[in-house]
Amino acid sequence: MEELAQQIAQKVISDTQYFSATIGLIGGIVGSVLTLSGNVFLHWLKEKPSRDSDKQRKRLLKKMLSDRRFEDRWRNLTTLSRVIGADDFTTKRLLIEVDARGSEIDNCLWGLIEHHPFDEIAK
Repeated sequence: MEELAQQIAQKVISDTQYFSATIGLIGGIVGSVLTLSGNVFLHWLKEKPSRDSDKQRKRLLKKMLSDRRFEDRWRNLTTLSRVIGADDFTTKRLLIEVDARGSEIDNCLWGLIEHHPFDEIAK
């Protein structure tokens, strides 16, 4: 009888250790996933104003580069930067994102690729 009680006690101890290890592993995985998700969400939330600003700037750039009042539809980088309130580097990044390109002749001029395809001689 005593031997049976010891076997049962050993079985309970081994089962308890197994379940404790399993619960610990699951807790570690859940904690890691929650931490990672929280960090991704916080990063997304932090960058939202910048994304919104870039979206408005790109809309304005596209409108400026499509303006029919400018016969050749090339615009000066300095003007574009000043109007959207960004530095030259940011303006160039946004211009590329709206499918614009620089002139092959004048490095200050930019235009939409749809108005200035590469197979035409550029200004």
